[in-house]
Formats: sequence, structure tokens, C-alpha cells
Amino acid sequence: MDKIKSLDELRALKYKLKSDNALNNIVISVGTATCGIAAGAKPVIDALLEEIHAKKLKNVSVKSTGCIGFCYAEPLVEINEPGKDPIRYGNVTAEMAKEIIDKHILQGIFLDNAIVGKEIPKNE
Repeated sequence: MDKIKSLDELRALKYKLKSDNALNNIVISVGTATCGIAAGAKPVIDALLEEIHAKKLKNVSVKSTGCIGFCYAEPLVEINEPGKDPIRYGNVTAEMAKEIIDKHILQGIFLDNAIVGKEIPKNE
């Protein structure tokens, strides 16, 4: 690898690495506003992280977020995959969190009975 000779070269490299990574990264957001925490968001986050670690998934990250807007369905989990509409799952348990990783992330199969907020075509 060539040496970086200027601040501009360093910035360009940083930008390239950031955009390359962003294109392949799946972000899982968990609602952790007051309603999400009260409904059990912490065990859901723990289960997601454990499953991601167990499956050695490098392109999947979990983040805490504020209110997603469907308080009646907390804990909420939103899957954001590059180039696709976000999918929101409601009333997620720790067990469902593992199923989200196994089915949705690894196999591309939606958990139809848990989707909230948008009509999603049935899996074919």
C-alpha cells in the first residue's frame, strides 16, 4: 500500500472506505424510547447482538433509536437494507429477534405476522 502523502488523500480514502462499507451494511434499529424500554427493548437488543455474533455476521449492525412511531407495537425492530424499503417488526421478543436474524437477514424471508406499519407482499 502506498503512503498517504496529504490530508486530502487521507480524506479521500476515508470517504471511499465509508461509502464502500455503507453499501453492504444492514442496520437494525431498535426503538428505545420510554415505551420501547418499558416493553422490553433491552432483551431484544441483547438477543440480536448475540445472534449476530454467533453467526459471525460482519455486515450487520444494531443501533438504538428513539420513537419509531408505533408505540402500541413496542418493542419495535426496523431492518434497513441498502436499496430496499425498511421493514418494521412489532411486539418483538428475544426469541423473535433471533428468528429475524435467521429468517429475514440470512434467508430473506419476512416474518409476515409481525410486520407493522406497511403492507408487505407475501413471501413467494
